[in-house]
Amino acid sequence: MRSRNPVFSRRGFSRDNGYAGFNAAPQAGGPAVATQGNPYAQGTQGNPYAQPAGNPYAQNPYAQQDLQYGTPPQAPATTGRMTMDDVVIRTASTLGVLVVTAALAWALLPVDDANINRSYGIGIGAALIGMVLALVQSFKRKPTPALILLYAAFEGVFLGVVSSVVDNRIADGAAMQAVIGTMAVFAGVLIAYKAGWIRVNRRFYGFVMAAALGFVILMMVNLLFAVFGGGDGLGFRSGALGVVFGIVGIILGACFLALDFKQVEDGLAYGAPREEAWFAAFGLTLTLVWIYLEFLRLIAILNSND
Repeated sequence: MRSRNPVFSRRGFSRDNGYAGFNAAPQAGGPAVATQGNPYAQGTQGNPYAQPAGNPYAQNPYAQQDLQYGTPPQAPATTGRMTMDDVVIRTASTLGVLVVTAALAWALLPVDDANINRSYGIGIGAALIGMVLALVQSFKRKPTPALILLYAAFEGVFLGVVSSVVDNRIADGAAMQAVIGTMAVFAGVLIAYKAGWIRVNRRFYGFVMAAALGFVILMMVNLLFAVFGGGDGLGFRSGALGVVFGIVGIILGACFLALDFKQVEDGLAYGAPREEAWFAAFGLTLTLVWIYLEFLRLIAILNSND
């Protein structure tokens, strides 16, 4: 399952050059179809989940016993396939861990003048650890739930500290405003996607990824200038330009949500294994964190200009 987040990339549901089933015609809820665009089709060459033809153990651990005692062979089980409930539960678990650790960091790491350096240092350290964990998971072919939950925990510590700093020292209520904004974007994109107002195809994917690449490069250049030159770097994260790039970042996050929804839809249609639900949860969490941070940054910029 390939993430549509701007930094992380994983194996996709589709083998069609990494695109999530674009131009394919999967049967929703039905058996996986042996087509080039479906890596979960049985018997498809290169499919890591395909079972060898005639394997009596494929998806049925009691197949040999059934044959020995004359029990009629059963149809292949479908309980191992990913369902929408699996995606919802895994995503809720990941976000739940993130929210809990963010709340604990907010409560236990004060940001007053005497403690802000220590708290901010812990937050930055947690962010770096979370980034490393996310990179490790992004290069793994299979999801590791413990790794994903650890990422959420450390990312939550970082978000808790940053949110507390902005809320208590820059803009009162900024964290709640950012949460509401993130929820509104999620709901809006979901409604637009389900209504067919957003068409996720190759052109959409290419445009979003090109825009995201340019955005990330600009932000990295701005960060380098800020670190070595001091101040706000090139000014992409402050003032009027900061507001513009904050809005662009939120729009990019919304586009990545649409791509994440396409991933989940294709996974359900192609009969992806249940473990792939953790990849879906991981990708959605990355995107929601991206949107939340862009909202928080935008609110901080707008209030600092008052």
